[in-house]
Amino acid sequence: MKKTVLVAGGGGFLGSHLCDRLIEDGNYVICADNFYTGSKDNIVHLMSNQRFEFIRHDITWPLYVEVDEIYNLACPASPIHYQHDPIQTTKTSVLGAINLLGLAKRLRVPILQASTSEIYGDPLVHPQVEEYWGNVNSIGLRSCYDEGKRCAETLFFDYHRQLGVPIKVVRIFNTYGPRMQIDDGRVVSNFVVQALRGHDITVYGDGSQTRSFCYVSDMVDAFVRMMATDGAVTGPINLGNPGEFTILELASMVVKMTRSKSKIVHKPLPKDDPIKRKPDISKARKILSWAPKVELEKGLLATIAYFRQILKTR
Repeated sequence: MKKTVLVAGGGGFLGSHLCDRLIEDGNYVICADNFYTGSKDNIVHLMSNQRFEFIRHDITWPLYVEVDEIYNLACPASPIHYQHDPIQTTKTSVLGAINLLGLAKRLRVPILQASTSEIYGDPLVHPQVEEYWGNVNSIGLRSCYDEGKRCAETLFFDYHRQLGVPIKVVRIFNTYGPRMQIDDGRVVSNFVVQALRGHDITVYGDGSQTRSFCYVSDMVDAFVRMMATDGAVTGPINLGNPGEFTILELASMVVKMTRSKSKIVHKPLPKDDPIKRKPDISKARKILSWAPKVELEKGLLATIAYFRQILKTR
């Protein structure tokens, strides 16, 4: 039975790919976005589809629609964007969660929260497991995002325990792919754009810090699988690729794959930037029967091709 699904933040990088997948599966999709970091370009190909509807809306205000499922992906996710207006970032996470949970409560429908690996802060446990409470600075420059997402998780579980709202909470680790913003400051887009432009590749610190990179199609598949679980499955569940690479390894790979003459230069490490980041996805494997399929090199090829095309118009 096909459903009507609300995707808050559906004009963003991840959200637009989720809209694609839901439409492909035969569902009706209502995409809500205020384009703070999203883009019309990400969803323009869906505008003529009769099963797709777009609403320009900021989820810090209530939204009244009739749907069968809700995905909450609405929040700026890159440091450059969420630090630009930190108060609004916190409002988006907290007030947005309250408004969408209220909608889910009224409609009695499941709601999925796109949480984040930033919940774990600069982790002292490696790899990170869902039971780890994190090592987070609550008053730092990144706190608007980290603490906003942590508070949103609190709200989700309290709405579930107190009011019976069916919730799904996933913690997203670094995800990349086409439709990332060219200036979002994330490591994959930064390196690819710098390499294609022939600029220096900026590595912060000595480059020994690690990240795990999950291709966007794998992440979207995990979202759909999580939403399809029975009501007893609430999460939180880590979603990401357990393959671990140093930042320097990623930079070297991008330079090689783009055949760029860019040089790698080092700059000071930003405050509170995590040294290690790698998900333990044991729960995702067991509960969702899910694991990433796209290898980093293959995903980078698609991402490089996307940015190469975008840069032709700039």
